[in-house]
Amino acid sequence: MSSKAGARYAKSLLDLSKEQNAVEEVKNDMVFFEKVVDDNSELEAILKNPIVPLDKKQGILDGIFAGKVHAITQSFLKLVVSKGRGAILFDTAKQFVQQYNAINGIVTAEVTSASPLTDANRAEVVSLVKKELNASQVLIKEKVNADLIGGFILKVGDKQFDASIASGLTKLKKEFAN
Repeated sequence: MSSKAGARYAKSLLDLSKEQNAVEEVKNDMVFFEKVVDDNSELEAILKNPIVPLDKKQGILDGIFAGKVHAITQSFLKLVVSKGRGAILFDTAKQFVQQYNAINGIVTAEVTSASPLTDANRAEVVSLVKKELNASQVLIKEKVNADLIGGFILKVGDKQFDASIASGLTKLKKEFAN
């Protein structure tokens, strides 16, 4: 339920920021908000806790974000908390960034490899994803997992391409077992 509400709030915020010609600033604010909440799990717990008074939640958000975010973002945070919906702020921030990326043709690719990617590998992944998905920009999230032995796993949205040696070995084991 929170995801649907977060998506609606994010769409409203996106529409408002378009009207006010502040889309980039608000997007940066949402990324900043996400990072702050990721770094401080207590903040998310406070926002979700129905026992914490709304004015106290507002005071905490003002203390953290006042003067550091666009006026639209500040007003939005205040409005959502005053309506008792502080619990969905983190989800709304994530949804806003996802909607912004979708509108602008920005795709996030998650690459898990046995060792860190070289610049050439990174460029190849970006070029492949841009070509396959007609993306204007590709953001890469890299993870290293030595258990893969070699190769990589590429995830974009709900699609996954597994070119790891560990996966190949597993398939071979299954074939020999049959």
